[in-house]
Amino acid sequence: MQQIFQFIFKNSHRLLFLLLLGISLVLTIQAHSFHKSKVISSANFLTGGIYTQMNNVNEYFHLKSQNDALAKENADLRRMIFNEKDTAKPPVIDTIRGVRKVDVIVSKVIHNSYNVHENYLTINSGSLKGVKSDMGVVNSQGIVGIVDKVSNNYATVISILNVKSQINAKIKKSNHFGSLVWNGKNTGYVQLIDVPRLASVRKGDTIVTGGQSVIFPANINIGTISKIYTDNETNYYTLDIKLFNDMTNLGYVYIVKSKDKEEIETLEQQSKPNE
Repeated sequence: MQQIFQFIFKNSHRLLFLLLLGISLVLTIQAHSFHKSKVISSANFLTGGIYTQMNNVNEYFHLKSQNDALAKENADLRRMIFNEKDTAKPPVIDTIRGVRKVDVIVSKVIHNSYNVHENYLTINSGSLKGVKSDMGVVNSQGIVGIVDKVSNNYATVISILNVKSQINAKIKKSNHFGSLVWNGKNTGYVQLIDVPRLASVRKGDTIVTGGQSVIFPANINIGTISKIYTDNETNYYTLDIKLFNDMTNLGYVYIVKSKDKEEIETLEQQSKPNE
C-alpha cells in the first residue's frame, strides 16, 4: 500500500495531466457532433474488425467438427453400401447373407410435403442420372422413402410419411421382422406392425431396414422403439418408432441403385406358379 502511495505522489503531475486530458477529450466529443461521429465510426470499425477475426477463428476451430460430421456421413454411407462394420476394409461376400452391389446417386430435395396423409418429395435427379422407380432413398440419418415417378431431370419419392408406404424392417438386436407403416398422425413417428409376440422388444431398441427386398440394403437406420402395443386378438406387437430423421427438414439425399435388382426380380417372377 505504501508503495502505491509513493508511486502516485512521485507521478502526480503525469497522472493529473492524463486525467485532465481524458476529461477534455470526453467533453469535446460530447459537445461536437462531428468528433462524436468520428469516434463512433472508428469504434464500429475497430469492433467490426475484431468480430470478423473472432468469427474467422471460430469457423476455423469448427472445421474439425464439420469434417468429423462429413467423415461420419461418409462412413455411414460406406457402411450402408457394403454392410460392413469396418469401412476401411474391403467388403467380404457372405454366401448366406450376401453383399448388395449398389451404386449411390446424390440428389437434393427441392420439395417436401409432410402435412397430409399421402406425402411425397421431389428430388432434382431423374432418368438421365440413372434414377428409376422403386429405388430406395436415404440420407445420413436413415431412410427417406421410395422413388415413384421419374422424368429426365426430376423424380418424385413416396415419403415414409405416407399411409400407403410399407417397408420391410426389423429389430436390430433380434432380427425379428415387421412392416414399417405410418398411421398419419405424427411426422416424428412411424409404426412397425406384425412383430411376433415371441420377439424380445424394449423401449430404445433400434429399428433398421430388413433387407428382404431389392429396394433397401439391410441395416439402414430408421429409429428407436418409443411405445409398445399388444394386440390381444393376434400374436403380434405394434411398435411406435421415433425416427432418427427429421422428415420436415431434408436436404441432400442418396438414391440407392441395386445392380442386381432386375436379375432378382426376373428370377423371382419365373419362380412364381403360372396363374
